[in-house]
Amino acid sequence: MIAGCAYQYGLPYLIPALRADRGLSLREAAILISCPVAGLLVALTLWGIAADRWGERIILCAGLSVAGASLLFATTTSATSALGVCFFVAGAGGASIHAASGRLILGWFAAHERGLAMGVRQTGQPLGVGLAALTLPPLAARAGLTAGLYLLAGCCLGAALLVAILVRDPERPEAGDGHRGGSPYRTPVLWRIHAASALLVVPQFAVSAFALVYLVDERGWDGATAGRVLAVAQVAGAVARLAVGHWSDRAGSRVRPMRLLAVGIGAVMLVLAAGALSGTDVAVAALLAAAVITVTPNGLAFTAVAEYAGRSWAGRALGIQNTGQNLLAAATPPALGALVTSTAYGTAFAAVVAFPLAAAALIPARLGTGQAEDA
Repeated sequence: MIAGCAYQYGLPYLIPALRADRGLSLREAAILISCPVAGLLVALTLWGIAADRWGERIILCAGLSVAGASLLFATTTSATSALGVCFFVAGAGGASIHAASGRLILGWFAAHERGLAMGVRQTGQPLGVGLAALTLPPLAARAGLTAGLYLLAGCCLGAALLVAILVRDPERPEAGDGHRGGSPYRTPVLWRIHAASALLVVPQFAVSAFALVYLVDERGWDGATAGRVLAVAQVAGAVARLAVGHWSDRAGSRVRPMRLLAVGIGAVMLVLAAGALSGTDVAVAALLAAAVITVTPNGLAFTAVAEYAGRSWAGRALGIQNTGQNLLAAATPPALGALVTSTAYGTAFAAVVAFPLAAAALIPARLGTGQAEDA
């Protein structure tokens, strides 16, 4: 997860290098860094179906290898369009991580352990983004865009090797386990969680995509310092995911903590927008708080989806879950980049506030009988 998320969600930290080396505008660079997420969109459900059928280990190895090879090829091209294609293919390969690794958690851990276990898995995203924040800006400043891509490719290929050595698939579920052999999509529960999770991606990617450039362009920070501070915030986000996962295990619910966090995210984004519009230092504090809290609901949503779907459907359900999330993740940087260009950062952050509040309204009050039926 760390290796995959470092390039899938960490490419915003190469925006200064893309602008300097390729002469791209902020809007063009924002479109380019969305290409891995677009690749995720087309492949997530297919990888989930494959994981349900053939197991997690082979799917993880294959996907990480494709991602690493694509990032290596990206170092050889000078055309912006070809670079976008490489990022797209790398994203499609890395989609395997999100469906198969979540399925491993469901297979190896009991219900009272899964919140924390999924929290450990979900720390891969902020830690991967933190790795990118810590390493990519100074590396690209010294050696250019290619050096950053070599690092990301090496992480993926190294992770593929570790999976091949260490990962073991859990026992396959019996045919027809969970939901009496029927589809978990016969009720609206999963659809509501999918929709709420997708809406919660918007503030997360508003912060991750524009935190560095906001601190550099609006607050006068240098890129390396901003990267180090944001890396610390990502580590704090990883710790927060662990705490939230443990909280859900103790509470016996994934959805109640998720709803409270959604409301909290809306409040923090409102403070961030007000601070950015007024130009006060409260914007920096709110930005760092947002970098932590916006990543916390993901593990809860993944655990809820996997548990409710059951092991026979978990790969597909997690693929659908990620597809919805990454659809909005792919759209968020270009849309907000255009809004920032035409207005201001504060206006863009203000536009985000409605999304977590709408998510809070969508999250079910409880999951019902399917939540832990195969525990």
